[in-house]
Amino acid sequence: VQLQASGGGLVQAGGSLRLSCAVAGSFSGVNDMGWYLQAPGKERELVARISSGGSTNYGDSVKGRFTISRDNARNTMSLQMNSLKTEDTAVYYCNADIRPPAALQFYNYWGQGTQVTVSS
Repeated sequence: VQLQASGGGLVQAGGSLRLSCAVAGSFSGVNDMGWYLQAPGKERELVARISSGGSTNYGDSVKGRFTISRDNARNTMSLQMNSLKTEDTAVYYCNADIRPPAALQFYNYWGQGTQVTVSS
């Protein structure tokens, strides 16, 4: 199983970016999915999470600016980032609880990370 993240890049402050994450490989179910960021020298922190039923929660710093969504049929997740600030600059990681084939429980997986850089 792999999580494939894409969509990072360089944008000016006030601009927008959209990140995408796809679950690839063999699996029998996907539960909660989410995005986390890690800035240089800092710990990884929550950006947003979304349950399989669509319930969401956001980190305080992104509320009102970022929107998380998912397509359960395609096993994909997106993060629409608006009104970007320089302090949003970080590597963004997708994360998901995935059940391997024939398994009874879900396991937590991380994607490879995608760089988002916001210039002033």
